[in-house]
Amino acid sequence: MTGLFDVIVVGGGVVGLAIARELSRYQLSIAVAEQCPDVAMGVTKANSAIVHGGYAESHKKLKGRLCYQGRREYARLEEELHFGFDPIGSLVLAFEEEQRRELEALMENGRKNGVPDLELWDRKKILEREPLVNPDVKYALYCAGAGVCSPYEFAIALAENAIANGMKLLLNTKVTAISKEEDGIFTLSTTSGVYRARYVVNAAGLGSEEVSRMAAQTDFQIVPRSGEYLLFGRDTGKKFHHVLFQMPTKMGKGILVTRTYHGNLLLGPDAVDERGQSDTSTHGERLLRIYQEATLTSDQLDIRQFLRSFTGLRPVSTTDDFIIEETSTLGFINVAGIQSPGLTSSPAIAKMVRDILSDAGLSLREKEDFCPERKPVIHRKEMRPVQEILPLVDLPSCPEKIICRCEQVTEGEIVDCLHRGIQVTTVDGVKRRTRASMGWCQGTFCRPRIKAIIEREYGIDISGEEDFVHSGVNRVGKNEITALIQAMEAEKNR
Repeated sequence: MTGLFDVIVVGGGVVGLAIARELSRYQLSIAVAEQCPDVAMGVTKANSAIVHGGYAESHKKLKGRLCYQGRREYARLEEELHFGFDPIGSLVLAFEEEQRRELEALMENGRKNGVPDLELWDRKKILEREPLVNPDVKYALYCAGAGVCSPYEFAIALAENAIANGMKLLLNTKVTAISKEEDGIFTLSTTSGVYRARYVVNAAGLGSEEVSRMAAQTDFQIVPRSGEYLLFGRDTGKKFHHVLFQMPTKMGKGILVTRTYHGNLLLGPDAVDERGQSDTSTHGERLLRIYQEATLTSDQLDIRQFLRSFTGLRPVSTTDDFIIEETSTLGFINVAGIQSPGLTSSPAIAKMVRDILSDAGLSLREKEDFCPERKPVIHRKEMRPVQEILPLVDLPSCPEKIICRCEQVTEGEIVDCLHRGIQVTTVDGVKRRTRASMGWCQGTFCRPRIKAIIEREYGIDISGEEDFVHSGVNRVGKNEITALIQAMEAEKNR
Protein backbone atom coordinates (compact mmCIF):
# COMPACT_ATOMS: atom_id res chain seq x y z
CA MET A 1 0.00 0.00 0.00
CA THR A 2 1.30 3.42 -0.93
CA GLY A 3 1.30 6.65 1.03
CA LEU A 4 -1.68 8.94 1.22
CA PHE A 5 -2.60 11.32 -1.61
CA ASP A 6 -4.80 14.35 -1.15
CA VAL A 7 -6.55 13.65 -4.47
CA ILE A 8 -6.52 10.74 -6.89
CA VAL A 9 -8.05 11.43 -10.30
CA VAL A 10 -9.26 8.30 -12.09
CA GLY A 11 -8.77 8.74 -15.84
CA GLY A 12 -5.90 10.13 -17.89
CA GLY A 13 -7.87 11.77 -20.68
CA VAL A 14 -8.06 15.49 -21.35
CA VAL A 15 -10.67 16.12 -18.62
CA GLY A 16 -8.86 14.20 -15.89
CA LEU A 17 -5.55 15.80 -16.81
CA ALA A 18 -7.05 19.30 -16.95
CA ILE A 19 -8.32 18.71 -13.40
CA ALA A 20 -4.94 17.39 -12.25
CA ARG A 21 -3.06 20.27 -13.83
CA GLU A 22 -5.39 22.80 -12.16
CA LEU A 23 -4.88 21.11 -8.79
CA SER A 24 -1.10 21.05 -9.29
CA ARG A 25 -1.18 24.83 -8.68
CA TYR A 26 -1.78 24.09 -5.01
CA GLN A 27 0.16 22.51 -2.16
CA LEU A 28 -1.39 19.10 -2.66
CA SER A 29 -0.26 15.55 -3.36
CA ILE A 30 -2.07 14.46 -6.53
CA ALA A 31 -2.09 11.29 -8.60
CA VAL A 32 -3.78 10.33 -11.87
CA ALA A 33 -4.63 6.64 -12.30
CA GLU A 34 -4.87 5.62 -15.96
CA GLN A 35 -5.55 2.06 -17.08
CA CYS A 36 -3.68 2.38 -20.39
CA PRO A 37 0.10 2.53 -20.95
CA ASP A 38 -0.13 6.22 -21.92
CA VAL A 39 -2.38 9.23 -21.45
CA ALA A 40 -4.99 10.31 -24.01
CA MET A 41 -5.67 6.81 -25.32
CA GLY A 42 -9.45 6.77 -24.92
CA VAL A 43 -12.03 9.35 -25.93
CA THR A 44 -9.36 12.06 -26.15
CA LYS A 45 -7.34 10.56 -28.98
CA ALA A 46 -10.20 10.19 -31.52
CA ASN A 47 -12.57 13.12 -31.85
CA SER A 48 -13.26 16.13 -34.04
CA ALA A 49 -10.52 18.23 -32.38
CA ILE A 50 -12.79 21.27 -32.45
CA VAL A 51 -12.77 24.07 -29.90
CA HIS A 52 -16.49 24.86 -30.13
CA GLY A 53 -17.99 28.31 -30.03
CA GLY A 54 -20.47 27.73 -27.21
CA TYR A 55 -23.75 28.35 -29.03
CA ALA A 56 -24.96 24.81 -29.80
CA GLU A 57 -25.77 23.40 -26.35
CA SER A 58 -28.79 24.74 -24.47
CA HIS A 59 -28.03 27.36 -21.84
CA LYS A 60 -30.30 25.33 -19.57
CA LYS A 61 -27.70 22.53 -19.51
CA LEU A 62 -24.38 22.47 -17.71
CA LYS A 63 -22.53 21.62 -20.94
CA GLY A 64 -24.04 24.72 -22.54
CA ARG A 65 -22.92 26.96 -19.69
CA LEU A 66 -19.38 25.51 -19.52
CA CYS A 67 -18.52 25.44 -23.22
CA TYR A 68 -17.78 29.13 -23.74
CA GLN A 69 -16.17 29.36 -20.31
CA GLY A 70 -13.73 26.66 -21.41
CA ARG A 71 -13.24 28.08 -24.90
CA ARG A 72 -12.04 31.46 -23.67
CA GLU A 73 -9.20 29.75 -21.75
CA TYR A 74 -7.61 28.26 -24.87
CA ALA A 75 -5.53 31.23 -26.03
CA ARG A 76 -3.84 31.48 -22.63
CA LEU A 77 -3.34 27.73 -22.40
CA GLU A 78 -1.76 27.68 -25.86
CA GLU A 79 0.70 30.38 -24.76
CA GLU A 80 1.60 28.35 -21.67
CA LEU A 81 1.55 24.77 -22.98
CA HIS A 82 2.16 24.98 -26.76
CA PHE A 83 -0.09 22.09 -27.75
CA GLY A 84 -1.57 23.49 -30.95
CA PHE A 85 -4.64 25.75 -31.02
CA ASP A 86 -5.77 27.88 -33.95
CA PRO A 87 -8.93 30.05 -33.62
CA ILE A 88 -9.90 29.92 -37.29
CA GLY A 89 -13.61 30.51 -36.64
CA SER A 90 -16.59 28.32 -37.51
CA LEU A 91 -19.61 28.48 -39.79
CA VAL A 92 -22.90 26.64 -39.40
CA LEU A 93 -24.25 26.44 -42.95
CA ALA A 94 -27.92 26.61 -43.95
CA PHE A 95 -29.05 25.56 -47.42
CA GLU A 96 -32.77 26.21 -46.99
CA GLU A 97 -34.45 29.58 -46.55
CA GLU A 98 -36.48 28.37 -43.56
CA GLN A 99 -33.27 27.35 -41.74
CA ARG A 100 -32.49 31.01 -41.11
CA ARG A 101 -34.81 30.87 -38.09
CA GLU A 102 -32.82 27.92 -36.73
CA LEU A 103 -29.58 29.88 -37.09
CA GLU A 104 -31.15 32.83 -35.30
CA ALA A 105 -32.21 30.47 -32.49
CA LEU A 106 -28.63 29.16 -32.25
CA MET A 107 -27.36 32.74 -32.06
CA GLU A 108 -29.81 33.62 -29.30
CA ASN A 109 -28.86 30.49 -27.37
CA GLY A 110 -25.20 31.40 -27.77
CA ARG A 111 -25.81 34.86 -26.37
CA LYS A 112 -27.55 33.32 -23.36
CA ASN A 113 -24.39 31.22 -22.89
CA GLY A 114 -22.33 34.42 -22.91
CA VAL A 115 -20.86 34.02 -26.40
CA PRO A 116 -19.97 37.52 -27.69
CA ASP A 117 -18.62 36.84 -31.19
CA LEU A 118 -21.53 35.56 -33.30
CA GLU A 119 -22.71 36.95 -36.63
CA LEU A 120 -25.27 35.89 -39.22
CA TRP A 121 -23.74 35.87 -42.70
CA ASP A 122 -25.53 35.96 -46.04
CA ARG A 123 -24.58 33.98 -49.13
CA LYS A 124 -22.35 36.70 -50.58
CA LYS A 125 -20.19 36.99 -47.47
CA ILE A 126 -19.96 33.22 -47.05
CA LEU A 127 -18.67 32.73 -50.58
CA GLU A 128 -16.25 35.63 -50.24
CA ARG A 129 -14.68 33.94 -47.21
CA GLU A 130 -15.20 30.31 -48.28
CA PRO A 131 -15.26 30.23 -52.11
CA LEU A 132 -15.32 26.41 -52.26
CA VAL A 133 -18.53 26.08 -50.28
CA ASN A 134 -21.62 24.82 -52.13
CA PRO A 135 -22.99 27.92 -53.94
CA ASP A 136 -26.52 26.89 -52.94
CA VAL A 137 -25.77 28.06 -49.40
CA LYS A 138 -28.23 30.65 -48.07
CA TYR A 139 -26.99 31.71 -44.64
CA ALA A 140 -24.40 30.83 -42.01
CA LEU A 141 -23.83 31.47 -38.33
CA TYR A 142 -20.26 32.66 -37.86
CA CYS A 143 -18.36 32.31 -34.58
CA ALA A 144 -15.03 34.11 -34.62
CA GLY A 145 -13.40 32.42 -31.63
CA ALA A 146 -14.08 28.78 -32.44
CA GLY A 147 -11.15 26.83 -33.79
CA VAL A 148 -9.13 23.65 -34.05
CA CYS A 149 -6.61 22.06 -31.73
CA SER A 150 -4.68 18.84 -31.29
CA PRO A 151 -6.55 17.08 -28.45
CA TYR A 152 -4.02 14.38 -27.61
CA GLU A 153 -1.19 16.93 -27.72
CA PHE A 154 -3.27 19.07 -25.35
CA ALA A 155 -3.71 16.17 -22.92
CA ILE A 156 -0.02 15.26 -23.12
CA ALA A 157 0.92 18.90 -22.48
CA LEU A 158 -1.39 19.04 -19.45
CA ALA A 159 0.15 15.83 -18.10
CA GLU A 160 3.74 16.94 -18.63
CA ASN A 161 3.13 20.29 -16.96
CA ALA A 162 1.26 18.72 -14.03
CA ILE A 163 4.10 16.22 -13.55
CA ALA A 164 6.62 19.07 -13.57
CA ASN A 165 4.52 20.63 -10.79
CA GLY A 166 4.48 17.50 -8.65
CA MET A 167 1.67 15.28 -9.94
CA LYS A 168 2.28 11.52 -9.95
CA LEU A 169 1.10 9.65 -13.06
CA LEU A 170 0.13 6.02 -12.53
CA LEU A 171 -0.04 4.29 -15.93
CA ASN A 172 -1.22 0.71 -16.47
CA THR A 173 -3.32 1.28 -13.35
CA LYS A 174 -6.92 0.14 -13.73
CA VAL A 175 -9.07 0.79 -10.68
CA THR A 176 -10.90 -2.39 -9.69
CA ALA A 177 -12.48 -1.43 -6.35
CA ILE A 178 -12.96 1.64 -4.16
CA SER A 179 -13.85 1.67 -0.49
CA LYS A 180 -14.16 4.45 2.07
CA GLU A 181 -12.78 3.62 5.48
CA GLU A 182 -14.14 4.75 8.86
CA ASP A 183 -11.48 7.49 9.03
CA GLY A 184 -12.85 8.97 5.78
CA ILE A 185 -9.91 7.83 3.64
CA PHE A 186 -10.55 6.14 0.30
CA THR A 187 -8.73 2.94 -0.58
CA LEU A 188 -8.38 2.22 -4.31
CA SER A 189 -7.49 -1.30 -5.37
CA THR A 190 -5.84 -1.30 -8.80
CA THR A 191 -3.91 -3.53 -11.16
CA SER A 192 -0.66 -1.87 -10.02
CA GLY A 193 -1.24 -1.82 -6.28
CA VAL A 194 -3.37 -0.25 -3.55
CA TYR A 195 -3.57 3.54 -3.22
CA ARG A 196 -5.13 5.80 -0.62
CA ALA A 197 -6.60 9.28 -0.97
CA ARG A 198 -8.64 11.85 0.94
CA TYR A 199 -10.64 12.68 -2.19
CA VAL A 200 -11.32 10.82 -5.43
CA VAL A 201 -12.34 12.39 -8.74
CA ASN A 202 -13.95 10.01 -11.22
CA ALA A 203 -13.04 11.25 -14.72
CA ALA A 204 -12.94 7.79 -16.30
CA GLY A 205 -14.73 8.64 -19.54
CA LEU A 206 -16.42 5.57 -20.98
CA GLY A 207 -15.73 3.79 -17.68
CA SER A 208 -17.14 6.52 -15.44
CA GLU A 209 -20.37 4.66 -14.69
CA GLU A 210 -18.44 1.56 -13.64
CA VAL A 211 -16.10 3.57 -11.42
CA SER A 212 -19.01 5.50 -9.89
CA ARG A 213 -20.77 2.26 -8.91
CA MET A 214 -17.64 1.20 -6.99
CA ALA A 215 -18.06 4.04 -4.51
CA ALA A 216 -21.41 5.82 -4.73
CA GLN A 217 -25.10 5.57 -5.47
CA THR A 218 -25.30 5.91 -9.24
CA ASP A 219 -28.45 6.88 -11.11
CA PHE A 220 -27.05 7.33 -14.60
CA GLN A 221 -25.78 5.09 -17.36
CA ILE A 222 -23.05 5.76 -19.92
CA VAL A 223 -23.85 4.81 -23.51
CA PRO A 224 -20.92 4.78 -25.96
CA ARG A 225 -21.79 6.83 -29.04
CA SER A 226 -19.52 6.09 -31.97
CA GLY A 227 -18.59 8.52 -34.70
CA GLU A 228 -16.59 7.62 -37.78
CA TYR A 229 -14.26 9.97 -39.67
CA LEU A 230 -12.38 10.25 -42.94
CA LEU A 231 -8.94 11.86 -42.67
CA PHE A 232 -7.06 13.14 -45.71
CA GLY A 233 -3.37 13.85 -46.24
CA ARG A 234 -1.31 16.77 -44.99
CA ASP A 235 -2.22 20.18 -46.48
CA THR A 236 -5.46 18.88 -48.01
CA GLY A 237 -7.48 20.95 -45.54
CA LYS A 238 -5.86 24.28 -46.28
CA LYS A 239 -8.36 25.13 -49.00
CA PHE A 240 -10.99 25.60 -46.28
CA HIS A 241 -10.56 28.55 -43.96
CA HIS A 242 -13.10 27.80 -41.20
CA VAL A 243 -14.60 24.87 -39.35
CA LEU A 244 -17.66 24.11 -41.49
CA PHE A 245 -20.73 22.58 -39.87
CA GLN A 246 -24.12 21.71 -41.29
CA MET A 247 -27.24 22.29 -39.20
CA PRO A 248 -27.03 20.29 -35.95
CA THR A 249 -29.42 17.49 -35.00
CA LYS A 250 -30.34 15.93 -31.66
CA MET A 251 -27.52 13.40 -32.20
CA GLY A 252 -24.77 15.94 -32.80
CA LYS A 253 -23.50 19.01 -34.55
CA GLY A 254 -23.89 17.73 -38.09
CA ILE A 255 -21.28 16.51 -40.54
CA LEU A 256 -18.07 18.46 -40.25
CA VAL A 257 -15.70 19.63 -42.98
CA THR A 258 -12.58 21.22 -41.56
CA ARG A 259 -8.85 21.37 -41.62
CA THR A 260 -7.02 19.99 -38.61
CA TYR A 261 -4.42 21.98 -36.71
CA HIS A 262 -1.71 20.36 -38.84
CA GLY A 263 -3.53 20.94 -42.16
CA ASN A 264 -5.26 17.64 -42.88
CA LEU A 265 -8.83 17.62 -44.21
CA LEU A 266 -11.26 15.94 -41.79
CA LEU A 267 -14.83 14.78 -42.53
CA GLY A 268 -17.32 13.42 -40.00
CA PRO A 269 -18.52 12.23 -37.62
CA ASP A 270 -21.76 10.34 -37.83
CA ALA A 271 -23.39 9.24 -34.57
CA VAL A 272 -24.48 5.73 -33.58
CA ASP A 273 -25.36 4.68 -30.03
CA GLU A 274 -23.53 1.40 -29.46
CA ARG A 275 -25.01 0.31 -26.08
CA GLY A 276 -22.55 -2.03 -24.45
CA GLN A 277 -20.06 -2.08 -27.31
CA SER A 278 -16.75 -0.28 -27.71
CA ASP A 279 -15.57 -1.41 -31.13
CA THR A 280 -13.60 1.27 -32.97
CA SER A 281 -13.60 -0.42 -36.37
CA THR A 282 -14.82 1.62 -39.33
CA HIS A 283 -17.45 0.60 -41.88
CA GLY A 284 -17.66 1.32 -45.57
CA GLU A 285 -21.37 2.13 -45.65
CA ARG A 286 -21.08 4.61 -42.76
CA LEU A 287 -18.06 6.34 -44.28
CA LEU A 288 -19.83 6.54 -47.62
CA ARG A 289 -22.79 8.32 -46.01
CA ILE A 290 -20.44 10.75 -44.29
CA TYR A 291 -18.72 11.51 -47.58
CA GLN A 292 -22.06 11.98 -49.32
CA GLU A 293 -23.28 14.39 -46.65
CA ALA A 294 -19.98 16.27 -46.68
CA THR A 295 -20.36 16.95 -50.40
CA LEU A 296 -23.39 19.09 -49.52
CA THR A 297 -20.91 21.46 -47.87
CA SER A 298 -18.47 21.35 -50.79
CA ASP A 299 -17.90 19.21 -53.86
CA GLN A 300 -14.17 19.98 -53.72
CA LEU A 301 -13.30 16.76 -51.91
CA ASP A 302 -10.70 14.59 -53.61
CA ILE A 303 -10.96 11.01 -52.39
CA ARG A 304 -7.57 10.29 -53.97
CA GLN A 305 -6.06 12.24 -51.06
CA PHE A 306 -7.74 9.97 -48.46
CA LEU A 307 -5.30 8.87 -45.76
CA ARG A 308 -7.15 6.79 -43.17
CA SER A 309 -10.45 6.27 -41.39
CA PHE A 310 -10.99 6.12 -37.65
CA THR A 311 -13.73 5.91 -35.05
CA GLY A 312 -14.15 7.87 -31.85
CA LEU A 313 -16.37 6.94 -28.92
CA ARG A 314 -18.21 9.52 -26.83
CA PRO A 315 -19.45 8.75 -23.29
CA VAL A 316 -23.08 9.88 -23.50
CA SER A 317 -24.96 9.98 -20.22
CA THR A 318 -28.61 9.04 -19.97
CA THR A 319 -29.07 12.48 -18.37
CA ASP A 320 -27.97 14.02 -21.71
CA ASP A 321 -25.74 16.41 -19.81
CA PHE A 322 -22.42 16.60 -18.02
CA ILE A 323 -22.51 15.12 -14.51
CA ILE A 324 -20.12 17.09 -12.30
CA GLU A 325 -20.91 16.81 -8.60
CA GLU A 326 -19.94 15.48 -5.24
CA THR A 327 -21.84 12.25 -4.70
CA SER A 328 -23.66 10.97 -1.65
CA THR A 329 -20.30 9.40 -0.72
CA LEU A 330 -18.67 12.58 0.55
CA GLY A 331 -15.28 13.24 -1.00
CA PHE A 332 -16.06 11.21 -4.13
CA ILE A 333 -16.62 13.51 -7.12
CA ASN A 334 -18.21 12.32 -10.36
CA VAL A 335 -17.12 13.95 -13.63
CA ALA A 336 -19.10 11.79 -16.02
CA GLY A 337 -20.96 11.94 -19.32
CA ILE A 338 -18.38 14.34 -20.74
CA GLN A 339 -19.21 14.08 -24.41
CA SER A 340 -19.00 17.00 -26.86
CA PRO A 341 -18.19 19.77 -26.06
CA GLY A 342 -16.06 18.11 -23.37
CA LEU A 343 -12.73 18.95 -24.99
CA THR A 344 -13.70 22.62 -25.24
CA SER A 345 -15.17 22.67 -21.74
CA SER A 346 -12.29 20.86 -20.04
CA PRO A 347 -10.55 23.98 -18.63
CA ALA A 348 -13.85 25.16 -17.14
CA ILE A 349 -14.64 21.67 -15.85
CA ALA A 350 -11.27 21.67 -14.07
CA LYS A 351 -12.07 24.91 -12.26
CA MET A 352 -15.54 23.68 -11.35
CA VAL A 353 -14.10 20.49 -9.83
CA ARG A 354 -11.49 22.53 -7.96
CA ASP A 355 -14.30 24.58 -6.40
CA ILE A 356 -16.34 21.47 -5.55
CA LEU A 357 -13.30 19.99 -3.78
CA SER A 358 -12.75 23.25 -1.91
CA ASP A 359 -16.38 23.28 -0.77
CA ALA A 360 -15.95 19.65 0.31
CA GLY A 361 -13.12 20.64 2.64
CA LEU A 362 -9.94 20.37 0.55
CA SER A 363 -7.49 23.10 1.58
CA LEU A 364 -6.21 25.03 -1.44
CA ARG A 365 -2.99 26.93 -0.77
CA GLU A 366 -1.28 28.16 -3.91
CA LYS A 367 2.31 27.17 -4.61
CA GLU A 368 4.76 30.02 -4.89
CA ASP A 369 6.82 28.03 -7.38
CA PHE A 370 4.03 26.79 -9.68
CA CYS A 371 5.28 26.93 -13.28
CA PRO A 372 2.55 27.09 -15.96
CA GLU A 373 4.99 26.81 -18.87
CA ARG A 374 5.71 23.74 -20.98
CA LYS A 375 7.96 23.92 -24.02
CA PRO A 376 6.58 22.47 -27.28
CA VAL A 377 7.61 19.09 -28.63
CA ILE A 378 6.94 20.09 -32.23
CA HIS A 379 5.88 23.17 -34.11
CA ARG A 380 3.46 23.32 -36.99
CA LYS A 381 5.82 23.05 -39.92
CA GLU A 382 5.95 23.49 -43.67
CA MET A 383 7.34 20.44 -45.46
CA ARG A 384 10.77 20.84 -47.02
CA PRO A 385 11.41 19.55 -50.56
CA VAL A 386 12.11 15.83 -50.70
CA GLN A 387 15.53 16.33 -52.26
CA GLU A 388 16.45 18.50 -49.29
CA ILE A 389 15.57 15.98 -46.61
CA LEU A 390 16.73 12.76 -48.28
CA PRO A 391 20.39 13.23 -47.27
CA LEU A 392 19.25 13.65 -43.67
CA VAL A 393 17.58 10.23 -43.71
CA ASP A 394 20.91 8.46 -44.13
CA LEU A 395 22.82 10.38 -41.46
CA PRO A 396 24.29 8.41 -38.56
CA SER A 397 22.44 8.86 -35.29
CA CYS A 398 22.19 12.57 -34.44
CA PRO A 399 19.45 15.09 -33.56
CA GLU A 400 19.12 16.22 -37.21
CA LYS A 401 18.60 12.74 -38.63
CA ILE A 402 15.17 12.37 -40.31
CA ILE A 403 13.35 9.36 -38.85
CA CYS A 404 9.91 9.92 -40.42
CA ARG A 405 10.15 11.01 -44.05
CA CYS A 406 6.46 11.77 -44.57
CA GLU A 407 6.15 14.18 -41.63
CA GLN A 408 9.87 15.05 -41.55
CA VAL A 409 10.28 14.23 -37.87
CA THR A 410 13.84 14.23 -36.58
CA GLU A 411 15.60 11.94 -34.14
CA GLY A 412 16.05 14.94 -31.84
CA GLU A 413 12.28 15.53 -31.68
CA ILE A 414 11.66 11.87 -30.86
CA VAL A 415 14.36 11.75 -28.17
CA ASP A 416 12.96 14.95 -26.65
CA CYS A 417 9.42 13.54 -26.39
CA LEU A 418 10.74 10.49 -24.50
CA HIS A 419 12.25 12.53 -21.67
CA ARG A 420 9.46 14.78 -20.40
CA GLY A 421 8.29 12.93 -17.32
CA ILE A 422 6.21 10.21 -19.03
CA GLN A 423 7.89 7.00 -20.13
CA VAL A 424 6.61 6.49 -23.69
CA THR A 425 6.85 2.77 -24.40
CA THR A 426 4.84 2.56 -27.63
CA VAL A 427 5.40 3.75 -31.18
CA ASP A 428 1.86 5.13 -31.11
CA GLY A 429 2.83 7.24 -28.10
CA VAL A 430 5.67 8.79 -30.08
CA LYS A 431 3.26 9.26 -32.99
CA ARG A 432 0.85 11.31 -30.88
CA ARG A 433 3.68 13.49 -29.61
CA THR A 434 5.66 14.09 -32.81
CA ARG A 435 3.42 13.03 -35.77
CA ALA A 436 6.00 10.43 -36.78
CA SER A 437 4.11 7.73 -38.78
CA MET A 438 1.09 9.98 -39.44
CA GLY A 439 1.97 10.57 -43.08
CA TRP A 440 1.25 8.84 -46.37
CA CYS A 441 3.10 5.59 -45.59
CA GLN A 442 1.44 5.34 -42.13
CA GLY A 443 4.65 4.21 -40.48
CA THR A 444 5.82 1.60 -42.97
CA PHE A 445 9.23 3.31 -43.11
CA CYS A 446 9.65 4.79 -39.65
CA ARG A 447 7.98 2.44 -37.14
CA PRO A 448 11.00 0.11 -36.72
CA ARG A 449 13.28 3.15 -36.44
CA ILE A 450 11.09 4.69 -33.75
CA LYS A 451 11.02 1.40 -31.85
CA ALA A 452 14.82 1.23 -31.93
CA ILE A 453 15.11 4.75 -30.49
CA ILE A 454 12.69 3.95 -27.65
CA GLU A 455 14.65 0.83 -26.77
CA ARG A 456 17.99 2.66 -26.94
CA GLU A 457 16.86 5.61 -24.81
CA TYR A 458 15.24 3.53 -22.07
CA GLY A 459 17.46 0.45 -22.22
CA ILE A 460 14.42 -1.82 -22.57
CA ASP A 461 12.87 -4.10 -25.16
CA ILE A 462 9.35 -3.25 -26.33
CA SER A 463 7.13 -5.73 -28.11
CA GLY A 464 4.88 -3.34 -30.00
CA GLU A 465 1.86 -5.39 -28.91
CA GLU A 466 0.22 -2.31 -27.40
CA ASP A 467 0.32 -0.35 -30.66
CA PHE A 468 -2.73 -0.01 -32.89
CA VAL A 469 -1.33 -2.27 -35.61
CA HIS A 470 -1.79 -5.20 -33.21
CA SER A 471 -5.19 -4.16 -31.85
CA GLY A 472 -7.33 -6.27 -34.18
CA VAL A 473 -9.48 -3.24 -35.06
CA ASN A 474 -10.54 -3.21 -38.71
CA ARG A 475 -10.42 0.08 -40.57
CA VAL A 476 -11.67 0.76 -44.06
CA GLY A 477 -8.73 1.52 -46.32
CA LYS A 478 -8.25 3.71 -49.36
CA ASN A 479 -9.07 1.09 -51.98
CA GLU A 480 -12.38 0.12 -50.38
CA ILE A 481 -13.66 3.65 -49.78
CA THR A 482 -12.53 4.78 -53.24
CA ALA A 483 -14.40 1.89 -54.88
CA LEU A 484 -17.56 2.69 -52.90
CA ILE A 485 -17.46 6.36 -53.88
CA GLN A 486 -16.73 5.60 -57.52
CA ALA A 487 -19.68 3.18 -57.62
CA MET A 488 -21.91 5.81 -56.01
CA GLU A 489 -20.85 8.44 -58.53
CA ALA A 490 -21.31 6.04 -61.45
CA GLU A 491 -24.84 5.25 -60.25
CA LYS A 492 -25.56 8.98 -59.92
CA ASN A 493 -24.41 9.63 -63.52
CA ARG A 494 -26.56 6.93 -65.11
